[in-house]
Amino acid sequence: MNSYYGQIINLLAAGLLLLSFAMLGQRRILSLINLFMAQGAVLCASTAIVAFVTGQNHLYWSALITLLLKVLLLPAILHRLIRRLNIKWDVETLINIPTTMLIGIVLVIFSFNLALPISELAGTVTRSTLGIAMAAVLLAFLMMITRSKAVPQVIGFLSMENGLFFAATSATYGMPMVVELGIALDVLVGMVILGVFFFQIRERFDSLDIRHLEQLKED
Repeated sequence: MNSYYGQIINLLAAGLLLLSFAMLGQRRILSLINLFMAQGAVLCASTAIVAFVTGQNHLYWSALITLLLKVLLLPAILHRLIRRLNIKWDVETLINIPTTMLIGIVLVIFSFNLALPISELAGTVTRSTLGIAMAAVLLAFLMMITRSKAVPQVIGFLSMENGLFFAATSATYGMPMVVELGIALDVLVGMVILGVFFFQIRERFDSLDIRHLEQLKED
């Protein structure tokens, strides 16, 4: 039975990786938010299954927090922000999409090779997904550094936090509840502050291109 649930967890992990690649190649911000929401739903489902298989009841609370924060609240805040800012597309990238995807493939190979010795030492049912978790973190980081607009960079940061949470679940069956609640609160507060930051950039430069911030050094 555990092998059956293990296969489901591996399938969800593969879905998380595919969603990370889809976010890396996505230019439309609305679709990017929807992909982030789908990534949160996959993370929620995998955490709930791990809780059921291992009997780690605190993971049910983790799954609930993920559902409320990553699937419902943060996407709603992001949708409201882009409506207020009248943003639909993020056309410009610092590196073209095909090159970015090739770099992403290299990062995935690197992640699997790096995680292999760690996975062999781990005794968790999700140890085989550790490489995917590390790849999701690196792909999200790559998305952050290859986008020129502020909103996709913030979504990349949130996606990287998803990968870190999935890595924690893969390696140690999650973090203590106090730590998870603290991280959730930090993410929520950070999202509110970044929302204010977006409006300030838009008011000053009439654009959310972060390269305009270089002008502040000259003023």
